Amino acid sequence: MKFMKLGSKPDAFQSDGGNIRFVVSELPTDVIVRVGEVRFFLHKFPLLSKSNRLQALVLKAGEGGTDEIYLHDFPGGPKAFEICSKFCYGMTVTLNAYNVVTSRCAAEYLEMTEDVEKGNLIYKIEVFLNSSVLRSWKDSIIVLQTTKSLLPWSEELKVVGRCIDCITTKTSVEPASVTWSYTYNRKLTASDDITETEKRMHRVPNDWWIEDICELDVDLYKRVMVALKMKGRMSSDMIGEALKAYAVRWLPDSYDALVADDYMKRNRILVETVIYLLPSDKYSGCSCRFLLKLLKVVILVGARDPLKEELIDRISMQLHKASVKDLLIPAKSSGDTIYDVNLVRILVGKFMMQVGSTHHMNIADESENKTLLALGRLVDGYLAEIACDSNLSISSFVDLAESIPDAARSDHDGLYTAIDTYLTEHPNVTKADKKRICGLMDVKKLSTEASIHAAQNERLPLRVVVQVLFFEQLKAAGGASAATNDASHDSLMNRAASEEDWEGRVSEQLGSSKIKADECRHGDGKKSVKDKSSSLLLPSRSRRIFDKLWVGKGQGETIKSSETSGSSQSPPISVKPVEAKSSGSSRHMRNSIS
Repeated sequence: MKFMKLGSKPDAFQSDGGNIRFVVSELPTDVIVRVGEVRFFLHKFPLLSKSNRLQALVLKAGEGGTDEIYLHDFPGGPKAFEICSKFCYGMTVTLNAYNVVTSRCAAEYLEMTEDVEKGNLIYKIEVFLNSSVLRSWKDSIIVLQTTKSLLPWSEELKVVGRCIDCITTKTSVEPASVTWSYTYNRKLTASDDITETEKRMHRVPNDWWIEDICELDVDLYKRVMVALKMKGRMSSDMIGEALKAYAVRWLPDSYDALVADDYMKRNRILVETVIYLLPSDKYSGCSCRFLLKLLKVVILVGARDPLKEELIDRISMQLHKASVKDLLIPAKSSGDTIYDVNLVRILVGKFMMQVGSTHHMNIADESENKTLLALGRLVDGYLAEIACDSNLSISSFVDLAESIPDAARSDHDGLYTAIDTYLTEHPNVTKADKKRICGLMDVKKLSTEASIHAAQNERLPLRVVVQVLFFEQLKAAGGASAATNDASHDSLMNRAASEEDWEGRVSEQLGSSKIKADECRHGDGKKSVKDKSSSLLLPSRSRRIFDKLWVGKGQGETIKSSETSGSSQSPPISVKPVEAKSSGSSRHMRNSIS
């Protein structure tokens, strides 16, 4: 830090321990100057020889028959007046970045100009400011920060403007030309070895200036960033990085700290300022994660709606880069869902509008396809996360699931996970709602692992389970013609509907007992060892119903059982249909189902 010493005499100012300051001298004091609550017992001659204003005030006080004068609204208060008084006495005074603006404003108030005496305090402070302080990077920032408590004096003396100009000029310097001290505490990545670390110690990063200006109050920071953007030399990415660092520095992480009454207004002003300073290019500059964090704060602190809309527009342009955690924005109203599902639906809708406009997105078909797939994974992951919310309506779930096109899902495993989670957490869902939510899923797009899980899932409607089993069996058979497959599928679906109606009239337990009794009477309970081992992959309901329905394909039709080879993560499915019995036996079986 730069400093300058003025005067050579020892400090003779003392205090009585209260609000009285006096100069130890053989001569009695002859004037009392009152600054705020503090009274200074001083001598007229040293003061009047350097201050035009004190000359006029002392003269006016003498005409009123008093030796006490009052300095109202004195910039910098008693401490600043003491510095000026010591300078008048020739005592040693040390100026630095912390007190130079205070001293400059106080000297201006007292009119300590060159007209009164050559080499007066104003002149010496200006020399110190221009030749030393404002040439120092860190001192310029410190000085700018001190100007806030000295408004409007510091503004009228153009100290604020000069500091901002010095700061923005230095940030625009090529990093290779930076020779002054700066703060840089960001950690190196794990891949940086010792050699690389040593190299970086001698290399100035492009964002070297970001951390230091984060110490500024929000209004001063805003002015610096506006001036920086007006110069047009800083990239959008760099501006976005600076805003992120400032938000991290001052916005609290906890919900309670954000909405606390003592800090709510400050947080609102801060986030509104950051949004105001976002780069003009909405397609770059700030990551989607950072914008979503800002959106959370905007909602919590109740910032202005236009700023919220601004963030939504920016986020929607790069929503596919977000994570599920980023989208977990708490709902503002109480008694509703835990997270703001409607807001995410709006973001997805705006994103789809952007993707549909190649003029704005300017992306190739391949890139657009990857973007859509990323969005699909994001939406399905988000659905699985919010499905645990007991207040989430099935309409909200379905609307969000349907907000993305089929092309956004290369498979339906993620959607199946979300549906299964919803059915698990909402056990009282009606049969109609089960059909509605399961209708979102295309079982042909399930992986082998997901199909195995779905085939054993008691929460799914029987019709869906049968579809899963049918298509898995077709994969295993691999030789049936398309026409035969379609006819078989329609027949199985009709039988599955009959089975669902039957299960709606009879409880699962009674139905299971009846089927077992029928199997004992007609000898269907006998199975080969291979059938038994295969049936272990399916629950009793799924296995029983599929075996019954598969018989309906026709007597004498044979589907080869297939042992699908797979990895350890994908155990093979082997579903062997029961061989057709006599026509009488088949009729009896159909009677037992109907």
